Amino acid sequence: MYYPSDNTTTRRLYRFPGGLHLPDNKAQSTGAACRKALLPERLILPLQQHIGAPAKVLVERGERVLKGQLIALQQGRISAPVHAPSSGTVIDISEQPVPHPSGLPALCITIETDGLEQWQELPQPLGDYRNHDPAEIVARIRDAGIVGLGGASFPTGVKLEPGAGQPVTTLIINGAECEPYITCDDMLMREQAPRVIAGVAILKWLSGARECLIGIEDNKPQAIAAMQQALEQHRIDGCEVVSIPTRYPSGGERQLIRVLTGKEVPSGQIPARIGILCNNVGTAAAVADAVLEGKPLISRYLTVTGEGCANPCNLEVLIGTPVGELIAQAGGYTDKASRLIMGGPMMGFTLEHDRVPAIKASNCLLVASTREAPDPGRASACIRCGQCALACPVSLLPQQMYWYARAKDLEKTQEYNLFDCIECGCCSHVCPAHIPLVQYFRYAKNESWDQERERKKSELARQRHEAKSARIERMEAEKKARMQKKKAALAKRPALKKGTSTQGDPKKAAIEEAMKRAAEKKARLAEEGVAPKNTDNLNAAQQRQIDQADARRGEPGVQGASEPTTSGKD
Repeated sequence: MYYPSDNTTTRRLYRFPGGLHLPDNKAQSTGAACRKALLPERLILPLQQHIGAPAKVLVERGERVLKGQLIALQQGRISAPVHAPSSGTVIDISEQPVPHPSGLPALCITIETDGLEQWQELPQPLGDYRNHDPAEIVARIRDAGIVGLGGASFPTGVKLEPGAGQPVTTLIINGAECEPYITCDDMLMREQAPRVIAGVAILKWLSGARECLIGIEDNKPQAIAAMQQALEQHRIDGCEVVSIPTRYPSGGERQLIRVLTGKEVPSGQIPARIGILCNNVGTAAAVADAVLEGKPLISRYLTVTGEGCANPCNLEVLIGTPVGELIAQAGGYTDKASRLIMGGPMMGFTLEHDRVPAIKASNCLLVASTREAPDPGRASACIRCGQCALACPVSLLPQQMYWYARAKDLEKTQEYNLFDCIECGCCSHVCPAHIPLVQYFRYAKNESWDQERERKKSELARQRHEAKSARIERMEAEKKARMQKKKAALAKRPALKKGTSTQGDPKKAAIEEAMKRAAEKKARLAEEGVAPKNTDNLNAAQQRQIDQADARRGEPGVQGASEPTTSGKD
């Protein structure tokens, strides 16, 4: 199926399965221009604001930092650095509350701002980026800490690396912003269209795509007009703005690809596998800042809205600004405020308090009333009506996944393509039994990831144990072989017995020969009646004494000197 399109293009549009038509509730936050949020006294910067490994701290408590300074370095290939959004002093590096569905704290760097907004020296702007090596530009984007600003927060530099799939043929820029209440991308395109288009041009050049499609829902006519005007001025070959029908969740990556190209991303694969690269309009603007001005990602547009907020608006906020201060700048809480949600009503999550910071992934603060976010009440039993399957934009079977997730049969849940679920919330929204299906699926995913981590850990331990055992066995075998070799050598050379020839051993033969001569001499002297004399190793004086004694013995009468003498008298 395809949509007829009344915009200026004649491009054929396709339809994804399921989806919902929801009240958009966007007008209340688009009545005034976006304004810069006030500088907070403190900025709280989590080290993990992205998919992948957390960044590594480079600063210490008490250290003064400048605006734009690198304060945490990316670790590993899939990671992103963190920069100081303002000048000031690092006053703490510890675990702090962060915006996350788990509600768990994370390691953060806290900066006390000094109000000077003193920039550090930035990298040289690359206005002539086409004259540089693309790898240099990708490195600039990576070092600027840019991640996907549409919600996924995947490091943009990794997306742009060659070799992720087949060559990119189509670049898709996501300006759909399909979730109700959220308008930060809409206002960015209205007010900063040339900046967005400049980033689009850089992304198209880096990716090598032949065509570029900027998809925007048709409930944003001002944004569409602004982007078309900026595109006409910039003149990017093969690039067009495409108005698409408003239907949730058309802003999902796979759904937007389906609408614009008719292609399906295979299960378990990424768009690069079919030659498509997707980026958000906010990401494109951040790329332009990094390449053309040398600025890192330290701020973003954010929507503050809901009946619980006095003056819904859009703010350009510094990353790390506490949520409570942003709500105060939007007029503060009203009596209707009952629930604080980070994100939209469909995919957002509840915040327990407003002392958490806005991070790179933060696009909306919804201060909802009981009418906007009613208590779903107690869930009842599934009646197998199938409404969840009809609403699913990924053609999954949520009711089957629910049963297996509830039974903790994770293997069976994965057989029903659990990890293809985009957690859009359509199934939970239409469920007449008020079953929190998405929460079950998140639980199953987290448990599966934990099991996989444990499996890898056990496998690594097994490999280490086997390697150690093999090493010990090898050493024992080598020792045994050496002993056997030595034993065999000794067996070939038996011990000498009396009268055994020693021709094989010159040293022993010489000793035996000397002993034989000594024995023969001793025997000869014994026959002659001469007592052997130990005259070896004598000095000259000793030898003279012996010679004199021998001479006296040779004189007449000397031989009897030792016998008793008589006087000759009777």
